[in-house]
Amino acid sequence: MGKIFVIGMGPGGLKDMSPRARKAIEVADLVVGYSAYLDLLQEHFLGKQFIKSGMTREVERCKLVLEKALEGHNVALVSSGDSGIYGMAGIMLEVVNKSGSNIDVEVIPGITAASAAAAVLGAPIMHDFAVISLSDLMTPWELISKRIEYAAQGDFVICLYNPKSKNRSGYINIARDIVMKYRDANTPVGIVKNVGRTGQTSVIATLENMLNNEIDMFTVVLIGNSQTYIEKGKMITPRGYRL
Repeated sequence: MGKIFVIGMGPGGLKDMSPRARKAIEVADLVVGYSAYLDLLQEHFLGKQFIKSGMTREVERCKLVLEKALEGHNVALVSSGDSGIYGMAGIMLEVVNKSGSNIDVEVIPGITAASAAAAVLGAPIMHDFAVISLSDLMTPWELISKRIEYAAQGDFVICLYNPKSKNRSGYINIARDIVMKYRDANTPVGIVKNVGRTGQTSVIATLENMLNNEIDMFTVVLIGNSQTYIEKGKMITPRGYRL
């Protein structure tokens, strides 16, 4: 019986991957993942067998990983960002549990997009924050909008993942309008596109004008809380230290 490594590769390629994650790929016999993610890694691990699959094939991917591991292979399952934050760790553990297998699964964390985007912008998540995906593929929009409402009421810094796609062009507008009920129009908003990857761009806008900027599914949107400010081109959310 082999072993399963569920790896968070970080937001980009090899440069943001932890030594622990690299080591797991090196010892693995097979590397499995979404095609776009493996394309970023393949040239750095020559000689490894990579098995790629498309989007929405997550369950099938995990079943394949389990099958190969039960055959005796050490298998690395790759997620972008952190494998335990909107990644493959939960699905993999559920598939293993449902199978009744006691195979060893090691979850290896990575830098999530929220952390990577925050570093680009300055220090916007130094206080309590909420990460909310606007994708309604797995979660109904009614619940997503409720979470945005409560996070805004609670004065959390709000990090939005998957803010916009061809089929969900209006959700980011609704999200902004919800937050506008509880925040000043001049609240800083950081917008980072393709964080950690080729073509990375960032801009700091305000809650009022944030929608004037290009936002797509590869964008992370960070909405400051009532204390967030901009200084020397950086977003800062003070923790409360006396200086």
